[in-house]
Amino acid sequence: MILSQPQHNHHCYPSSSTIKPTHFFCLSTSTPPTNHRTHNSKSTHLLIHHLNPLQEPSFKPPHEEKRPRKELVDFSLARKRTPQFPGSIHPNEPNVDDMDASSSLSPIRKLLKDGGDELDEEMLVKAVEIRRNVIVEIFVEAMIKGKFGITYATNLASRLSDFVDFVMIQAASLKILPEFSGSSFNFRVKDVIDSSGVVPLIRWLKHNELPYPSIGKLICKSRGNLDSIRRTAEWLKTIHVKGRSIGIVMVRAGEDILERSTEEMDEIVGYLESKGLRRIWMGYVMSRCPELLCMNMEEVRIRSEFYLDMGMNEHDFGTMVYDFPKVLGYLSLEEMNQKVAYLKEFGLTSEEVGRLLAFKPHLMGCSIEERWKPLVKYLYYHGVSRDGMKRILTTKPILFCIDLESNIVPKVQFLRDIGVQDDAIGNVLVKFPHLLTYSLYKKIRPVVIFLLTKAGVTQKDIGKVIALGPELLGCSISKKLDPNVKYFLSLGIRLKVLGEMIADFPMLLRYNTDVLRPKYQYLRRTMVRPLNDLIEFPRFFSYSLEGRIIPRHKIMVENRLNFKLRYMLESDTEFDKRVQAAIEKRRKFELGITNAADSVSQVEGYRDDIPVDACDQNYLSSDSETIAQTM
Repeated sequence: MILSQPQHNHHCYPSSSTIKPTHFFCLSTSTPPTNHRTHNSKSTHLLIHHLNPLQEPSFKPPHEEKRPRKELVDFSLARKRTPQFPGSIHPNEPNVDDMDASSSLSPIRKLLKDGGDELDEEMLVKAVEIRRNVIVEIFVEAMIKGKFGITYATNLASRLSDFVDFVMIQAASLKILPEFSGSSFNFRVKDVIDSSGVVPLIRWLKHNELPYPSIGKLICKSRGNLDSIRRTAEWLKTIHVKGRSIGIVMVRAGEDILERSTEEMDEIVGYLESKGLRRIWMGYVMSRCPELLCMNMEEVRIRSEFYLDMGMNEHDFGTMVYDFPKVLGYLSLEEMNQKVAYLKEFGLTSEEVGRLLAFKPHLMGCSIEERWKPLVKYLYYHGVSRDGMKRILTTKPILFCIDLESNIVPKVQFLRDIGVQDDAIGNVLVKFPHLLTYSLYKKIRPVVIFLLTKAGVTQKDIGKVIALGPELLGCSISKKLDPNVKYFLSLGIRLKVLGEMIADFPMLLRYNTDVLRPKYQYLRRTMVRPLNDLIEFPRFFSYSLEGRIIPRHKIMVENRLNFKLRYMLESDTEFDKRVQAAIEKRRKFELGITNAADSVSQVEGYRDDIPVDACDQNYLSSDSETIAQTM
């Protein structure tokens, strides 16, 4: 009993000095230990079975659970696993020793075995997208090796979707070649990118100031034939297309520009050169209308003859195309015919339309519905007739190209605000249509303010001044208006009186002082007229000194007559009648006819307060001080 008790105690609680492996599992016969760790459950199960072969485990490892028969067959027939690369769509065969290899089996293989046709297309698309990403990564690596920045390479790669697909197809087609039969997809992609020479081409295009979006469009447009880009670019240099314009022409020209031969494009350039377009202008024209290079020769000939048939010579045709290249290659023939027909409705002939388009070809780029018709309605509302519109069109055709609401309407409203009558606005626009092209705040308003503050024009008369002389709005204040005002003030004319003279004859401020000075000197020195005569008739400065003033004065001196300036400078017929009437009445007076003296004094415009013979002496003495100041 003494020996059995320690044995029992040792069996249940063995000491640390006598413990053996068998003692650790002495309680397994009654209650198996709980194992919470499953990642090494297989080794634990083997150890327990080795130490206690008679004991049947109450649990099984998770990897020994019963598998489907199809998976067991796959594992049993699996060979050594082949290397896998990103984007591969071929099923990989797992190794026998890899218990979790079924997770790496291709989804396409499972779908083919299970008959899942619905997901087949989706998985193929995902596989192709993976390969595209692989090609983009390889392309970026090639760009970095070519001394490009990673940001630039990434941005450019994002715009080369068509080129990426081309590389993928080429890399797949290399698989059938014996030298690439055992190579990986990545290796074939690198070979395609290197052999295409795309990286040096990108550097060359970037050197020609072409941004990466245009480079991407150009490479995609080439459809893999990158040599056509360099060939077309070299040809464009021969017609004086330079720098960034080379890429712009190739991008905007159309899909066929890279497929056209240089002979076809040389034929187009040669024809245009024979019609008046200089060779040195060709680069500018093609840069702004590259669509011409994609037309066939017959279409170019028809478009050119459309303008030449309107009486336009080769010089006008060449300058027209140079000023606005889109006039030849941007519009359709139907649109061109419609716009020419609309212009003829203003009363223009074909020859006049040809001259108009040669002068302002930008008219052909304007819309009839959006530009021309609203302007015509607006002008008609303000009383402009068809002849007036014709004058506006021929004088300032750019008005039919600018926006109505933002450019024309505010200026017309300003004319109303300063006092121009509504029935006179149409005449103002017809008389001087250039004012609609001036800046309201930089040109028109400053001139009006100058007339009100520096030229003596009153607020009441400013509308009349602008209505009679809208050309004043086009004069320079510093070079024209201000010098003229100072000159008239220097003659002794008061500012208020000058304002009245301007209201009577607004064109007074438009003459150069070099023209005004000789006329004034002749009036005061030779004709010996007072300053009031000039104030009463400021239109005196509008007549020619050699052609009208001096000959009329000589006639008056020869016949001993003296008329007011208004009647002295009237038309030849009226002046001759007035002279004959005055001579006849004086003849009757000399014969002693009764009341002849009264008749002579009653001749309209005749001045009897000054003897003609003594005029040179009296007026020289009376106005000597004023004349001395003005010399």
